[in-house]
Amino acid sequence: MTTLSPSGERALNNFIKETVEAKKIPGFVFGVSNVDGEIFFQGGGTNIVNDPASGEVNPDSVFWLCSQTKMIAALAALKLVEQGKISFDTPLSDYLPEFRNPIIVDDTSTQKTTFRPAETVLTLKHVLNFSSGLFYPVVREGPNSLPDAYTSKEIHGTQDPISSFLRVITGDLPALPLKFEPGTDFVYGFSSDVLGFIVEKVSGKTLEEFCKEHIFGPLGMESSFYLTPALKRRLVALTFRGEDGGLNPWANQLKIIEQDPEKVSVHMGGVGLYSSMRDYLKLLRHILQINAGRPVVNPILKEETVHQIFEPALTEKGAKSLSEFITLPGTQWGTALAICTQDWPQHRRKGSVFWGGWAGTTHFIDPTSGIAVVFGVQVVPYGDAEVVQFSSKLEALLYSALNTGSEGL
Repeated sequence: MTTLSPSGERALNNFIKETVEAKKIPGFVFGVSNVDGEIFFQGGGTNIVNDPASGEVNPDSVFWLCSQTKMIAALAALKLVEQGKISFDTPLSDYLPEFRNPIIVDDTSTQKTTFRPAETVLTLKHVLNFSSGLFYPVVREGPNSLPDAYTSKEIHGTQDPISSFLRVITGDLPALPLKFEPGTDFVYGFSSDVLGFIVEKVSGKTLEEFCKEHIFGPLGMESSFYLTPALKRRLVALTFRGEDGGLNPWANQLKIIEQDPEKVSVHMGGVGLYSSMRDYLKLLRHILQINAGRPVVNPILKEETVHQIFEPALTEKGAKSLSEFITLPGTQWGTALAICTQDWPQHRRKGSVFWGGWAGTTHFIDPTSGIAVVFGVQVVPYGDAEVVQFSSKLEALLYSALNTGSEGL
């Protein structure tokens, strides 16, 4: 069983303490679990940057997960596949008529583009592995902004919020735009939101209700698509790093999703979930256990389904596009997460699955090392250099501290 060496744990604690005191990044937490339970969970800093009265960030603090939501939407869809209510080859148009006649655009940076009809039927498998062709628009309010479909407050007030969401994606074009023929490549975009819509249409429940019944409830997670008063009291506020490098309290410097739980009427499988890192780590450990063939009480998915998360599903071209997108060589995608197809020196091992969110949260599962890891922070714009540097060093210290027992995983 994987543990931490005493000297390695001291090095982690010292580095975290130094980082908190240096105040180069806002409040954060870092948690590690082996196949049986948590073996490390530390962090520090304040819920509101540079505001000691706001309280300390801790493992039970709540974060807006942003794109870490995508894994949850995929798990929900995989549950429906297991239940026989939908298959990987089910056409999306069976449930969402907007997908009957999508178009392939020649230029994703403008609405004034030439296009042609898509020849391939869009199916569930395409939105599970981001080979659908659905893309995030290049044209936004600014280079650091979220897409309009996410930030629109008007969508939530319409009679059919899902159709309204898809209309925003379509814009002035005659049909839903795709970047390429489904199944041929990879592009990051609205695939997970569509997954969530399919879950709702097939199950007859909201994504919130379905996830509470089949994922959150069984694992004792308080995660939710609604920022309820109870969750908001534990929320780590967003921090905005200015062009001068300074950390500023959140003052709506960028448009974000609707956060008023009384107004939210569309659950965005790509960006809409709130959770503590401790709860998210529970889920990752559960997946690690099922994948390892451990006996699990009330498993949320079958072992065969979980194995598919770790199995590459993209074409060679798709894998190349994904690797270029995240600037990490040898990356693939399964049915829910990105996959490392090679070791990262001093970091996670080949076969690990991972992803992260727009505001800085990240996670991975490394079956070879027998660990699951979460890192929570809330700083924008996306890709904060200080956070990237810190989390990379933290992971290197973690791997130098690991003692992997003889028990196979």
